[in-house]
Amino acid sequence: MPEPTKQFAGMGGDGQANDTSLKANSILRDRYRIIGIIGSGGMGTVYQARDLMFSEAKRLVAIKEMQTMVTDPNVKQNMLKTFQREANILASLSHPSVPIIFDFFNMNDRAYLIMEYINGRDLEALLGQTKDLPVEKVMDWAIELCDVLHYLHSQQPDPIIFRDMKPSNVMIDSLGKVRLIDFGIAKAFQEGQKHTMIGTEGYSAPEQYKGNVSPVSDIYNLGATLHHILTRKDPRLETPFSFQDRPIPNYNPNVPPRFINVIEKALQYHAHERYQTCAEMKAAIEEIRNRPSAVAARFLSTSVGDAPGVAAGTSPAGQPQHITSFFDDAPEAAQVQPKWKFVTEDEIRASPIAYREMAFVGSYDTNVWALKLESGEQVWKFPTKAGIASSPAIDETNKTIVFGSEDFNFYAVDYRTGRISWTFQTKDRIRSSPRVAHEHIFFGSDDGRIYAISAINGRQLWAFDAASPVRSRPFVTNELVIFASSSGEVYALSLSGNRKWHFRTRGSVIASPYVDPVDQICYIGSSDSFLYAIDTESGVVSWRFRSGGPVIGTATANKGLVYFPSTDGFLYAVNAQTSRERWKFNAGKPIVSSPIYHKGSIYFGGSDDYFYCIDAESGKEKWKYKTGGSITGAPCISGDLILVGSMDHTLYAFPLVN
Repeated sequence: MPEPTKQFAGMGGDGQANDTSLKANSILRDRYRIIGIIGSGGMGTVYQARDLMFSEAKRLVAIKEMQTMVTDPNVKQNMLKTFQREANILASLSHPSVPIIFDFFNMNDRAYLIMEYINGRDLEALLGQTKDLPVEKVMDWAIELCDVLHYLHSQQPDPIIFRDMKPSNVMIDSLGKVRLIDFGIAKAFQEGQKHTMIGTEGYSAPEQYKGNVSPVSDIYNLGATLHHILTRKDPRLETPFSFQDRPIPNYNPNVPPRFINVIEKALQYHAHERYQTCAEMKAAIEEIRNRPSAVAARFLSTSVGDAPGVAAGTSPAGQPQHITSFFDDAPEAAQVQPKWKFVTEDEIRASPIAYREMAFVGSYDTNVWALKLESGEQVWKFPTKAGIASSPAIDETNKTIVFGSEDFNFYAVDYRTGRISWTFQTKDRIRSSPRVAHEHIFFGSDDGRIYAISAINGRQLWAFDAASPVRSRPFVTNELVIFASSSGEVYALSLSGNRKWHFRTRGSVIASPYVDPVDQICYIGSSDSFLYAIDTESGVVSWRFRSGGPVIGTATANKGLVYFPSTDGFLYAVNAQTSRERWKFNAGKPIVSSPIYHKGSIYFGGSDDYFYCIDAESGKEKWKYKTGGSITGAPCISGDLILVGSMDHTLYAFPLVN
């Protein structure tokens, strides 16, 4: 049996039983056999127990007991009210990071809360038991904490404010996932209502000391928690609101400057200067975490052959694996050189497209470039007011190229001349690539919405609020619009914008859905490391396959195999029916670009700067070419050419050699 976790509910104390505590092997309510004490504090004790209702299985639960020696009936009633509020809040919630509540009852002048037992350690314990924590792992935890806080803040009719975020209230379970514990002082938020100064000194926001609290206060608490984890400087021992006197680089030089900026913004003294939502803060961290340079650092120090949580020589499901790479005994790969190159003025982060005799690509230099497909000669360029991080699409009917920009605008431009046809404005950056279908254009925005607008004039048909940035490219069928949001939700809408079903992954989703036209199965990856196969009619998950890292690129399928990349450095081929691994190709560094299939070959780019062509059946390398930067977008095939962009600012055109 695993050692019980001390301070399960964030309570202090030495865990010693007193005379009134439940004894080991005693049975509570003829159902729960007490195993031992997990933690104790001023209001009571938390026990580990076995649920005897499940005689054939060893189901463990945590029992939180409220007991008090106070004699004042008003004080006692207030304590019971607080305890009941925690039970009611937990009973109303359903989120992977929130413990499940099973029961609540009063007995012998005490109250009991029966909840899920979490096998793990809280962050305060981890700080005391480790010399340092990987920065990348802290970023992953920060993303999960932002997600669960955003979930709490999104409750209707009143948001729930946690009010006591600190390391001892964050558990890391046996799977390495975040679990938020001790909802004892969490409370529904009502605008203008004063609260007792409650929380933990050092972590509490300035306004909490004045009895004012809002969802933005939780953001300050989270910033304080992250600062403590990264610097190991306990804010309870320091002057309140003095984080600026303890700069993170002075204590931990491994923290990326952009992550430091996120934490410092969360710790602003004035609430209006912080992130205004946890979804906004989560998106900022994900942007840092998912950049090729950031995710690569996580794996460069680890043997990619031994993906995190996966034994060497086995697949994540424990099956024998076929790992291929250029080290295999195989004929020497063909030497392929570009037919032409075109250099833009900044990074090319997304995919090019081709139509007729033209090639088009967006660049972070703010421009969309139009080139002659045969020679790479520039035809025109169209400037926006901010970087372009998504791919364009062609509307053949209206003879336009359509695309979004980080200047919040969506553009339709005559693909022949580069002249503007119309624009449509959203409320935030556009990083979602569009889909043209049914005489409309479908795309997402960081404002949390997916839009359907007329392809003729850009007039809005409808907008669906997903409540978090939509960066995936929608997949449109004859009946459905399928897309995902950064909160981890996968949605299917009718063509009129009504929700048909949705499915929640355990991580953010940047990857775009791919729907097999024959089986009508939607394949989509998540930063929780899984590739999901979802039935498009019902939204039910057929299977899921676990890789060794976040899945950011989009899957593709052909002849019964599904191909998808992972930041663990592998490109996987799995059976579309059984999810069994056929082979996986070791690129050595994270893969965030999306693969494409063409005539028995798979083409994709890596963060190792290489563009690869591998055999779709065996996973053997056919050829590769080294560019000058990471490749984050999918390639595009047109005629006898294959186009791919690189972070080295260059669009490459290769002859199509299998």
